[in-house]
Amino acid sequence: MTQNEGMFYAPKGVPSKVVQPGEFVFSTVALDHGHAYGMTQALLDAGATIKYVFDPDKAKVEAFLKAFPEARAAKSEEEALSDPETRLIVSAAIPCERASLGIRAMKAGKDYFTDKPALTTLPQLEDVKKAISETGRKYMCYYSERLHSEAGMFVGQLIKEGAIGKVLQLNGLGPHRMHPETRPRWFFDKEKCGGILVDLGCHQIEQFLYYTGETDAEVTMSRVANYEHKDMGTFDDFGDCAITGKNGSTLYFRVDWFTPEGLRTWGDGRTFILGTDGYIETRKYIDIAAPEKAENTVILVNREGEKRFNVSGQVGYPFFGEMILDMMNRTENAMTQEHVLKAAELAVIAEMNAKILS
Repeated sequence: MTQNEGMFYAPKGVPSKVVQPGEFVFSTVALDHGHAYGMTQALLDAGATIKYVFDPDKAKVEAFLKAFPEARAAKSEEEALSDPETRLIVSAAIPCERASLGIRAMKAGKDYFTDKPALTTLPQLEDVKKAISETGRKYMCYYSERLHSEAGMFVGQLIKEGAIGKVLQLNGLGPHRMHPETRPRWFFDKEKCGGILVDLGCHQIEQFLYYTGETDAEVTMSRVANYEHKDMGTFDDFGDCAITGKNGSTLYFRVDWFTPEGLRTWGDGRTFILGTDGYIETRKYIDIAAPEKAENTVILVNREGEKRFNVSGQVGYPFFGEMILDMMNRTENAMTQEHVLKAAELAVIAEMNAKILS
C-alpha cells in the first residue's frame, strides 16, 4: 500500500479497542476497491475480529490473506452472509453493486459497512431504505476523508467546542491522483462508479453535513467535465458543486483527477470552514513545500489568535469503535442512519443534475 495511490490509502491508527477478541465478529466481502484494507484494519484496531473474506477473484483473496492472515477464505458470499458468528459485513464492491450487497447482508441479519459511495442511484436509495425499515439493520458508509483523517476528526472537536462559533460555510477541495494503469475498468464507467460527484463528492457533502449539523440541503449548482481523458468512456476528470443547507449554511467543493506527479502524496485534500467567530483550514495529507510532509495539519484563527496544530498520532480514529458499539447496543453515536443516506442522496442528485462542461 502506498500513499501515492488514493485507492490504496490505509492509514495506521493507534489501536483503541472497545471489545475483546471474539466479542464482535465481521467478514469482508467484495475486494473491488483497496479501501477494503483500510476498513478492515480500522475495525481490527478497535478490537473487532475478522472471520471470513470472500471475492470471486482468488488473487484478490490471496493478497488480502497476506495482509490479514487471521481471516479465512469463504467458499462463497453466502457462507459469510449466513455465518451465525458474523455480525457485520464489510464491503468494497463495485459502487453500483454496493446497495444490492448491503440489502442481501441486512436480509441475512447482518449490519453492513460499505466503502463510499454508499450507492449510485435514487432507486437504490429507496431499496436500501426499505430494507433498513424491514430488517432493523444498519447500513453504514466509510466516508474516509473525515472518518479516517485525524485532522478531520480534530476539526469536529474544535467545532463542537465552539472554537469558531456557528459554522456558516465550507469550501472543500478533493483532488486525486489517477494513474489509470492501476485502475479497474469499472472505474471509467459512470454507470458503475456513479460519476465523480458521487464517487469523490460524497466525501465533501458528508463533511458539510457533519460540521454544520445540517440534516437536509439543496443542490443549487453542479458541473462535470472530461478535460483531458476523452478516450476513457463516460469518465469525468473534474466536478464542482454548490449546496445550501436548510438552515442557511453553504458548501462549495471541487473534486478532480489532476494531482501532479511532483506531489508527495495522492492528493492535497483541504477543507476551509468559516464560522461566526473564526475560521479553520485543514491540510489533511500534506503541508505543501514543508520540509516534512506534515499531514494532519489544522490551522485555527479566532478571537484568541492564530494556532497551528499537527495532530498525527494524537486523535486516532474513534468512529470505528463507536460504530462497533452502536451495532452492539443499537445506538447511533458514531453516525446516524439519516446522515449516511442524506450524504449519498445529495451526491447522486448533484451528479444527475450536473451541467456538462466538455
